[in-house]
Amino acid sequence: MAAGQDPEESGVISLLDDEYAREILVESSREALSASALAERCDASEPTVYRRIEQLREYDLVVEQQQLDPDGHHYKTYRTRVERVTVEIEDGEYTIDVSRREVDAADRFTRLFEGLTEP
Repeated sequence: MAAGQDPEESGVISLLDDEYAREILVESSREALSASALAERCDASEPTVYRRIEQLREYDLVVEQQQLDPDGHHYKTYRTRVERVTVEIEDGEYTIDVSRREVDAADRFTRLFEGLTEP
């Protein structure tokens, strides 16, 4: 693949070049975190965190999970799916391979249901 030909690969590279996106991936690799917790840990505003989360979700680098607090309120947390990113450069071309963690059955069902309910 010649440089810049695959929009998905370019998008992943751009995200990995972003300090906040990298911090979100690192912090949410330890545990699922809310956007406000990520904002605090990444020293970023919540709008910045939400923008990066949407970009990371677009490339399936993080997964969204619904949580229930002790008072019965729902809130979303985010967890990294990335295990490894490999860049290979050979003969004037590059390829990017993203190894992702498997999502558990409950998360797969939630993602399927959300996909059915979106307009």
